[in-house]
Amino acid sequence: MQETVNVDLGNRSYNIEIAPDLLAVAGTYVAPLLRRPRVAIITDENVAALHLERLKLGLQGEGISTTTLILPAGEATKSWDNIQKSVEWLLSEKIERDDILIAFGGGVIGDLAGFAAAILRRGIRFVQIPTTLLAQVDSSVGGKTGINSPHGKNLVGAFYQPQLVLADVSVQATLSKRDYLAGYGEVAKYGLLGDAEFFEWLETNAADAAAGDVAKRINIVRHSCQMKADIVARDEHERGERALLNLGHTFGHALEAATGYSDRLLHGEGVSIGTALAFETSQRLGLCSQEAPSRVRQHFKSMGMKCDLADIAGELPDADALIALMGQDKKVSGGIIAFIMARGIGEAFVTSEVDLSVVKDVLQEALLQA
Repeated sequence: MQETVNVDLGNRSYNIEIAPDLLAVAGTYVAPLLRRPRVAIITDENVAALHLERLKLGLQGEGISTTTLILPAGEATKSWDNIQKSVEWLLSEKIERDDILIAFGGGVIGDLAGFAAAILRRGIRFVQIPTTLLAQVDSSVGGKTGINSPHGKNLVGAFYQPQLVLADVSVQATLSKRDYLAGYGEVAKYGLLGDAEFFEWLETNAADAAAGDVAKRINIVRHSCQMKADIVARDEHERGERALLNLGHTFGHALEAATGYSDRLLHGEGVSIGTALAFETSQRLGLCSQEAPSRVRQHFKSMGMKCDLADIAGELPDADALIALMGQDKKVSGGIIAFIMARGIGEAFVTSEVDLSVVKDVLQEALLQA
């Protein structure tokens, strides 16, 4: 049971390999990329405890030695301090431009290590080995790297493509239910933004995947990666169509900032709540039927996901403050916030012509219910 998705970027193209138990044979995929049999690995404490030895053994099987930097787990790791620590460590390990850095972890490690690869010696090669559902279907694919700023999420970074992505679906078995469902927020996004048939498939099959069905987990990762790969191939630097992949993110990133990038709200939870808010706003603007936001919420709730502001523990800022946080989004141009709205399930589009008074009303009503 193995699937391969190619990200077609000319001479920078690369494969996403999707299968169970890839860590055990990682060396067979990494060895052909190496000029010398040595790699650097950046990971976090949680992933290291669960999976690092298995990856090392998989590399050693091909005669590849390793050196490893283990960082704290969590969104707060995507910081200036840790990008400096990572780069200085790589330099101290004498990692050269022709060497390979492995980003081994979830989206936080993938973004941080990828950014370190982009800026070290003006660019070294790196491989993504994502260990969460979210990273396997989204953040490890497409070359977005970066760190957070006090001003907002992912505001410092670079587009920098990996050489290879190894998505071992077996590691999903070690995810908590909360982490798996947070990642599933990104999976559902693909159906909602451009593939109604995939969303229908998810309505029937996603619960089986969440319960551990390996074949359905592989299909989820393959379909999500194929959709993203196709979009990235057409719009690598997010000048147009790629912005659709941010469905739910304008609201979600503001909520993440409002909760201090803490465990109060995981990134994927922000995406699922943000997606529900985007569909609700679309309906209020007369863009889609009332059925669409209800169907989105119904599916999220059936999966046990967060989809309302009331699902976030603790106090939240008022609607005006949340809209101000949206103003720091990367898609802001000329001071105007770009939103991803929907004409229906699978029919998302990008627009800067959204009446912010409607957004404020939607947020105020959601806050009253929180």
